[in-house]
Amino acid sequence: MPEQPIVMISSYPPRLCGIATFCEEAREFIQKAHPEREVLVVSHTDGAGEGVFPVIDQSRRDWWKPVVEVIEDLNPYAIHLEHEYGLYEYHDSRGQGDANAGFLELLTALDKWPTIVEPHTIHGRLRDVEADFIYKMCDRTDVVLFKCDYQKWRLDWSFQQRGWETPRNIMIVPHGARADKRWGVEEIPSLRTELGLDKVGHLSNHLVGLVGWIQSNKRWDILTSMWEEIATEIRDRTGKEWDLLAAGSMRDPAHKEDYERYKSQVGLLEQKGLAHYYEFVPRGDIYYKMMAVCDFIVLPSTDETQSGTLARIIALNKPYITTAPMEGLTSQTLECDGGMMFTNRKMLKEKVIRLACNERLRLEMGDKLQRYLDNVVAWDVVASQYSQAYTLAHDSNTNNHKVELPLEF
Repeated sequence: MPEQPIVMISSYPPRLCGIATFCEEAREFIQKAHPEREVLVVSHTDGAGEGVFPVIDQSRRDWWKPVVEVIEDLNPYAIHLEHEYGLYEYHDSRGQGDANAGFLELLTALDKWPTIVEPHTIHGRLRDVEADFIYKMCDRTDVVLFKCDYQKWRLDWSFQQRGWETPRNIMIVPHGARADKRWGVEEIPSLRTELGLDKVGHLSNHLVGLVGWIQSNKRWDILTSMWEEIATEIRDRTGKEWDLLAAGSMRDPAHKEDYERYKSQVGLLEQKGLAHYYEFVPRGDIYYKMMAVCDFIVLPSTDETQSGTLARIIALNKPYITTAPMEGLTSQTLECDGGMMFTNRKMLKEKVIRLACNERLRLEMGDKLQRYLDNVVAWDVVASQYSQAYTLAHDSNTNNHKVELPLEF
């Protein structure tokens, strides 16, 4: 008799969604860690592929009922739910959301199976509606997976201030990153040729990257607005030419105005021979290859709890510069010691120039990122932590006792 499957509930490709891409990668490594079980996915109606059940229809108030029907048929060993507020929000005819009430109803209906919820947004300062949802979510779930330690101790503080008991079923499992996407220095020229960058006559050998989905919160304009000045200072100090490689595409039509503005700014720099814009969909191998040809990456995000872009930067051991304080971005940057942080334009300019002018520093930061990847966030490491969570959830559900894990502080 085959072993019970592990079932993930999430958005899933071909949807252009960060959680969908995350689930696809996580599933690959969970399957590797559990060859004895199938790893299946219950997704939204635009998900597709082998072992995928596309039944989540957000236009229905009771979207969760078909999910429960599929779960009944599959009878899983464990149910691993990826959570982001927008993925499960039902809006009525007035456009009013249900505050993820359907997701909580789903958890209640799945009570007889071991459940693990992996929320991708846990803000440090919670609105009342978020705090209420997280409390109820933890109460209905066997194990909850936060991405960063600060999320756990900040939750403890937030709940204490409300006079609530802090959930003790929270594990810390970081955002996974691939450890099989690294290219040596000697391979970069062939990657540039493969991507067609060798045909861009003015493009120098040294590149600073702005790579990923082009969204309003990914403030490319902060760097592009001062890139000419930065490139001139780097050339004056080192005698070397550096260019800006801006590469990505728009995912959400709501961001079209900023998408066009960011592109036009890069276009002006390109006319001066200082930059190049490369349009591509940030998914799959090309995403990694585009980052690999850069010496380092700038991630100027002004609203980000967790970032698949950062996971890819770490996977490639690329030194990077990102905005702070910015929740998960700042937390991981402090932990890995392979990135720099800025809080204003002056700091960003200084740190871009410093990294460009100091090859030894770039190598040292890359080495730190490699150690962090191999020991902390590689998908094989993360998948083993998922396995621990499944065991805890299964034991909790089978023996009808709550998981009790220690607080961070």
